[in-house]
Amino acid sequence: MFSYKIDNQIDIVLLQQHNKEELFQLVDTNREHLRKWLLWVDKRKSAEDFEEIIPMWITNYANNNGLDVGIRYNGQLVGMIGLHYIDWKNKSTSIGYFLSGDAQGKGIITKCVGSIIDYLFNEMDLHRIEIQCAANNHKSITIPKRLGFVQEGIKRDGQWLYDHYEDLITFSMLKSDWKGH
Repeated sequence: MFSYKIDNQIDIVLLQQHNKEELFQLVDTNREHLRKWLLWVDKRKSAEDFEEIIPMWITNYANNNGLDVGIRYNGQLVGMIGLHYIDWKNKSTSIGYFLSGDAQGKGIITKCVGSIIDYLFNEMDLHRIEIQCAANNHKSITIPKRLGFVQEGIKRDGQWLYDHYEDLITFSMLKSDWKGH
């Protein structure tokens, strides 16, 4: 299975069924923090709610059509990065991520996303990567900016979050622009 060491403290790993309790605890402990930006949080009410999702993540990885990995910081699961559907015709994909509240501010997501971008451009020979962030999610917006992504535009009312719409900012990186991290 997929496992990649980012540095001495950070690993990214493909989550499997035996990780469902740990994943649920991560979501449940950070529910209020994550709920502000992720619509699926309320749908995850127990570890069993991940039983059908985890095999889809493994199948996507096996079919070279996406990647959903857990982020471990000093051995503890602290977040995830999702590489969404890969458009092989256009050699493009998009990335999403989340991190526990207490793991923020340590550069974890920036390092992980940077490593995945290296992998996507150098190993998978993709051409374009997008990151979309809610316009009010200032912490999330810093990631593509720090990594040198170009802001392309704003999708007005692009995402419904429980009781309101959020504008979405689209950032992109082309393989020719990537200088590594």
